[in-house]
Amino acid sequence: MVTAAPPRRRLRDVVPGIDLGVWPTGAKNSLTDVPGVLVHTQEIVDAARGVHTGVTTILPRHNWYESGCYAGVFRFNGAGELTGSHFVEELGKVASPIVVTNTTAVGAAWQGVVEYMAAHHGDADVGIGYFAMPVVAETFDGFLNNSVAFAVQPSHVRHGIAAATSAAVPEGNRGGGTGMVSLGHKGGTGSSSRVVEGVAKDTRYTVAALVQANFGSLRNLRIVGVPYGKIVAAERAAATPTPPPLEADRAKAARDGSIIVVLATDAPLHPRQCERLAKRATVGLARVGGYGQNPSGDIFLAFSTANHVPVQKFNKVPPTDPFKPLVHSVDVVADESINGLLEAAADATEEAIYNALCMAETLTGFKGHTVEALDLDKVKATLDKYMVK
Repeated sequence: MVTAAPPRRRLRDVVPGIDLGVWPTGAKNSLTDVPGVLVHTQEIVDAARGVHTGVTTILPRHNWYESGCYAGVFRFNGAGELTGSHFVEELGKVASPIVVTNTTAVGAAWQGVVEYMAAHHGDADVGIGYFAMPVVAETFDGFLNNSVAFAVQPSHVRHGIAAATSAAVPEGNRGGGTGMVSLGHKGGTGSSSRVVEGVAKDTRYTVAALVQANFGSLRNLRIVGVPYGKIVAAERAAATPTPPPLEADRAKAARDGSIIVVLATDAPLHPRQCERLAKRATVGLARVGGYGQNPSGDIFLAFSTANHVPVQKFNKVPPTDPFKPLVHSVDVVADESINGLLEAAADATEEAIYNALCMAETLTGFKGHTVEALDLDKVKATLDKYMVK
């Protein structure tokens, strides 16, 4: 059950003029600011069974089954899952939808991707006519969601692939973030983007992040450098000498929950540069209060849509001779000019986490557990008092 409350707002709307880095946002301040990237979020709620979960589906481009994207993966702390990561590390590309969901839904999500591949791009002889591995990421939502109800089904993923759009990504209790808890509050799905000018006239590149935030405790929460969590905890202690532990912190004491970050860009990066971009998500995570705790799966994937990487087809006519090297020419950013993109990745990740927290709503879920939303009025008052202007 979601508790009725005033409309939720993103951090920039809560604290106008807040400093979130030097790079401007894209038009939507969302992952879909990267041209061609499509996203769908689906919530799966059945209160009678304690189900509060969902699926987020990302398409790197509309014809992902024909044209792959260079990609890279970085694991800050590896107590989690990102299927297809070995494929990405070995071949340097992603040629699959990227699905973000809950821990016990990984198998169903993987199956859903394969079912879609077989139904829409199948081959009579080999089932699926091209060489690719589904990419499915997870965080654990078992405090607010009955995770062993196995509510996510392959059909949800098939629908997400078919229905993905370029609209701004819905945030908070949406998609895979429906039942997530983060930094002492209700967490979930968040997104943000940055635009970096290139050398050529009128050339601009977008770097954007989508996060599924499910990590950390209240005491670690920082907002643009202000130790918000410590301030709130101190006020609670002053009002009540022995305040009861927050439900959210109780959840994290049992099992810290992780964060998935997906970064997209239209800057022409090769796989190693994509990996470097993915690493910078760690900077944004650390600014907000993520430390990569022992049981946390902090896993980041970055991909570039600039170059169209052919997907190997099993039924190609004529077939490619695997023993005669075939050359493809691609554009790449010079390493000495990449710093703006790296900064943009860190800043977009940081703001995406804030947006996940600010847009999330108080939720009473599995076994009556309640996790409160971030108090936006208190955020504004605290930042107005302590934020460096």
